[in-house]
Amino acid sequence: MSLYVDDPARLGTTRLSDGRVLGWAEWGPEDGLPVLLSPGAATSRWLGIGAGAVENEGVRLVSVDRPGLGVSTPAPDRVFADFVDDVRELTALRGLGPLPAMLGNSQGAPFALACAAAGVVSALALVSPADEVAAPEFASALPDDLRGLVARVAEDPVGAEKVFAGFDADAMRRMVLAGSPACDLAVYEDPGFAAAYGRALDEAFSQGAAAGYARDTVLAMGRWPIDLGAITVPVEVWYGEEDTSHSPDLGRRLVARIPGARRTVVPGVGGALLWATAEPILASLAETVRPDEPEERDWREEWDRRGAVRRDVPGPVRRGGRG
Repeated sequence: MSLYVDDPARLGTTRLSDGRVLGWAEWGPEDGLPVLLSPGAATSRWLGIGAGAVENEGVRLVSVDRPGLGVSTPAPDRVFADFVDDVRELTALRGLGPLPAMLGNSQGAPFALACAAAGVVSALALVSPADEVAAPEFASALPDDLRGLVARVAEDPVGAEKVFAGFDADAMRRMVLAGSPACDLAVYEDPGFAAAYGRALDEAFSQGAAAGYARDTVLAMGRWPIDLGAITVPVEVWYGEEDTSHSPDLGRRLVARIPGARRTVVPGVGGALLWATAEPILASLAETVRPDEPEERDWREEWDRRGAVRRDVPGPVRRGGRG
């Protein structure tokens, strides 16, 4: 048990029509509001969120292992559209329909955006989302090492995938910790979180990086064949103000490309935002899907008192909780 994560309430696999298996884990009540979690880079179904957040918001959170990660069957040469098909089928097979909401974290964000653009989810929250770093607008804003990786993916995606296939759980853990500010290390070094994260990494790499992580990374670091302008469902984008890893401009350009999207920037945290601020994120997503239900807790008043959230919405920028 940790302040930031809990073990799954339910764990299992689902066989798809083509014979592949998708691994999943669930938190919260089985009759709760279905929310699919598209997890971050090289993390499996084991890393969810905790501290009672899902129960408090009446959410049935379902984390899904993308192909080749954890116990999900690899799917060589897959593309974003393949993940959309997997989500559509899993929704039907697991009774999550007609349209679940979705939460995309870190490298899971472009996969979640593909689902939103295809209309297979009812609403989307992106938390510390990996941005489209291959977009020309970011060319001069990227650090030299990242710019080099982006160029390699563009010029030789097959070769780049082989490079990423050399990663393992220890390398990923070291990279994340080395690039994290102190506010995030307070989360990542929490004993309960560290154990859950370690288990998620070990399971994610259990089939080797070539099976899943490498393909994920090539897709995420290349140009996204996703029509963001076609998204018609509500989208909320959340960043920690100390996040220097996921977007050169903390999602400002990304939000501008998605009709009606809203951006929230939370001070005092970086890429650990999902675990440090889980309940407000889930509360906002749940309110979007079921707007007529009264909230048990008014996060707007709390955030106004703290002065802790800056939100950009369509039109003039406003300050405070939900905008």
